[in-house]
Order: sequence, then structure tokens, then C-alpha cells
Amino acid sequence: MRKKIIAVIPAKGNSRAIPKKNIVKILGKPLIYYTIKEAKKSKLIDDLIVSTDSKEISKISKKYGAKVPFIRPKYLSTDFMQSLPVVKHALLFMEKLNKRKYDYVVMLQPTCPLRSCIDIDSSLKRLINSKFKSITSIVNVGGSHPYRMKVLKNNRLYNFIDRGFEDMRARQKLRKIYIRNGAIYACTRDTLIKKNTLVSRKNLPHIMPQERSVNIDTISDLFAAEYYLKKQK
Repeated sequence: MRKKIIAVIPAKGNSRAIPKKNIVKILGKPLIYYTIKEAKKSKLIDDLIVSTDSKEISKISKKYGAKVPFIRPKYLSTDFMQSLPVVKHALLFMEKLNKRKYDYVVMLQPTCPLRSCIDIDSSLKRLINSKFKSITSIVNVGGSHPYRMKVLKNNRLYNFIDRGFEDMRARQKLRKIYIRNGAIYACTRDTLIKKNTLVSRKNLPHIMPQERSVNIDTISDLFAAEYYLKKQK
């Protein structure tokens, strides 16, 4: 039986570092457009919704084909609200609205405009065809390897990971280390509702290249995303 999958794009109206970040223009299109566009190409997603507290974002999202069945409640729209309760609220709202339960939920953050529909569907297929409960997209840290990181104590420089020596090896010779890139978080319904998490203990990796892993948090990230989007075209 085909699995029912809901995709949730959490898109808050206000942002600190970049005003109205989720709809800031990149190559003439609002940031959220790129996530909606690729999610709509998915062959596995049944319902694509945007959870937002902004009427402006709601209007833009509908224009590009996403559903906005509600305006997010204020208690879920504070500056430090995490994604988990937002996604859970969206899932339960849609289940009540449609009178059916979903099997899987995938969170697609609008701040990751370079993730493709292939990333979405290949990660969902891997999860569905496995015994794992969730899958998370990651990227190699490259030159920002933990062995190269430093901390300051009393105005003195120390290795973040103290190994008793300074590791001067080329990054190609260092052990591969990955970090979440924010592009894809998918899990079973029970993982989200019963375990109260998007990332289970039995978690699969979806490895993505740097050129599809920009997660926009600063102005420099915007420039990087624009560069890679131009390159894709």
C-alpha cells in the first residue's frame, strides 16, 4: 500500500539577521519559492503545506502552489520557537481536516533553496524501504573539521579537541565528518507524535554536496545561494 506523506514548510514572518528572510528575493523570486517548486515536483508527497504566521507569506505560498490551511497560532510563532511543535501542530491539523492519518512527515525548511526534488524523493524512498524511523540530510564539514577548531581560555588558544598535538594534515586525509545541513528532516508519524522528535535513534543519513547545502542564516549565505542557483541554471 502506498504510504501517505505530508510535507511541512515552516516559514515564520519575522527574522532577526535578515528581515523577512523567508521571502527575501533571490534571482527575482522569494526564497520560499525554491522549496515549494522542488517539493511540488515530488512523486511521493501527498500534501504540501506552509505553516506561517504571516499573511504575506501565506499569499506568496499559495501563488506558487502550496497549501496554507491555517495561520500559525501566536504561541507557535515566538522568536525562539523550535520546529518540532510547529510541524506536529501542522500534522495534527491536517489529519483532523482530512480525517486521515499520514504515515510519514517531512520538514523542508525554506532557508535551504538548493535542495532538489531528487534529494526529497530519494531520501523518502530510502526511509520507506528501510527499518529506520527517520532520515536527515547532511554535508561534509570540509575545512571546518573539529580537529582544526579552537577555543579561547584566558586569552589563550587551545584545541577544541585536545589530542596532545597540533593536527596539520590536509583535510583530505582527515576522517570524514558531517553536519546537518537543514534541508531534509523526514520521519514516521509515530516518531514525531509518540517519540516527540524529528530525528530518531535509528536515523538514516542523506548526504548532500556543498553546492546544494547552503542554509541561509546570514547575508553571505544569500550570496552563496545566488551563486549556486545561477550555476544550476
